[in-house]
Amino acid sequence: MPDIERINPDTLPDAGKMGYSQVTTCTPGKMIFISGQVAWTPGGDPPPDSLADQALMAAGNLEKALASAGAGPENIVSLRAFIVDYTEEKGGAAFPPVMEFLAGNQVAFTVIGCSALADPHLQIEIEAIAVV
Repeated sequence: MPDIERINPDTLPDAGKMGYSQVTTCTPGKMIFISGQVAWTPGGDPPPDSLADQALMAAGNLEKALASAGAGPENIVSLRAFIVDYTEEKGGAAFPPVMEFLAGNQVAFTVIGCSALADPHLQIEIEAIAVV
């Protein structure tokens, strides 16, 4: 496994208190780039109405994508979450399932508010970069 270092320098706000890191470094290894994962099933079922439920499904799909490449949440070095019409309230609904999925791994994490995703019923999309 590569050496992954998560850094929260005292010259920046302490992101560790919120569950992520300001900086992540890693030694060379196999890089894994995962497309944005959403609340879709292989059978094409419609996504749930709740943002929290969609975040849980998207994190589950991200976990499956990681596993297919021999990785897990501990291998993630960067994560981006796109949330439609982002507000603090929506963040409060989406973050707990994502943070639970990360299981304490403080990845470099960016949240991006957007106007729409690939399907009008989708509210969140999560993409990741990992290294093994």
